[in-house]
Amino acid sequence: MTDPLDKATSTAPATLGEGCLSRYDPAELTAENGTEFDGAAGLWRELQRAQAPGEGLEEEGEQEDK
Repeated sequence: MTDPLDKATSTAPATLGEGCLSRYDPAELTAENGTEFDGAAGLWRELQRAQAPGEGLEEEGEQEDK
C-alpha cells in the first residue's frame, strides 16, 4: 500500500427508501458499522433526567394517547 489515500476507505451500509425517506437497512447493520453500544439505554435515561421537567422526550411505553 504505497498510496496514503488507499488506507482511508469506508463504505456505508445498504439503505432502504429514497430521498427524505432513505434510511439504513437494519438487517445490514453490524458491529463494524458502530451499531453496538451497550450503554445506550443508560445514557438515554440519564439525558432524560437532565432535561427540565415537561420538556423531555417520553420514555418507551410512557406515551400518552393523543
